[in-house]
Amino acid sequence: MPSNALPTDLVTRFAPVVAAHRGDTFLQGDTLSALTLHAEGSLSVVWAPFDHVAATARLVVVGITPGAVQAENALVAFRAALRAGLSPAEASRRAKFTGSFSGPMRDNLVAMLDHVGAHRALGVASCAEVFDPVRELAHFTSALRHPVFVAGQNYNGTPDMLRTAVLRRLVETHLASEARTLPDALWLPLGPKAATAVRHLVRLGALDGSRVLEGLPHPSGANGERIAYFLGRKSAAALSAKTRPTPIDAAREALHAQLARLAA
Repeated sequence: MPSNALPTDLVTRFAPVVAAHRGDTFLQGDTLSALTLHAEGSLSVVWAPFDHVAATARLVVVGITPGAVQAENALVAFRAALRAGLSPAEASRRAKFTGSFSGPMRDNLVAMLDHVGAHRALGVASCAEVFDPVRELAHFTSALRHPVFVAGQNYNGTPDMLRTAVLRRLVETHLASEARTLPDALWLPLGPKAATAVRHLVRLGALDGSRVLEGLPHPSGANGERIAYFLGRKSAAALSAKTRPTPIDAAREALHAQLARLAA
């Protein structure tokens, strides 16, 4: 397996803290304080083991930032791997895969990517193959790699990440480093906030904009109607008032054309 392509100083720094934790919940009390990378007013950035980069990845899926539940699950897996005698870097790699994008969300994403021809650009029969964790053809990351909280709640895009110095720095260091590590992958931001961060890297020259796939409906089950329309499973006439077909049509057509060029 490829090793972590990024510096492991944070992984090494926090491994003893996580290994020594005896409770069921990491993000509270002294352990939360020890894992906190930055605190300013109501905003805090907390370390969790999301540092591993799959150097063989051909698809990069970008969210906003890991939430508390995802962070807790990754920390539990990281501690278990450390206590099993694995190195911090390998423990981080294993923790990264804990709960990574499985279930209906992955099924929706595979269906939409295949629908617009991403499988041909990636050289696979179906994008389902990309999500095989053994092959590490998909890399899951976030615009803000480490969990961000506002007044103790999961960050949802406010304050603006590019207008907030510490958050912008996360984009321009960690995410930019991943872009340099995976310049030939397809980059798929999930939602407008993640897309803002990825577009910022394109403006900085850290990422080739032709490899960024924008406009795919978010694969969350709460987005079911937009997904169904994108896939042609629901007609425009049957859509509710909250779903506008025109931007979905435009995004689908643009992605078809973009991926056809990349596959050529």
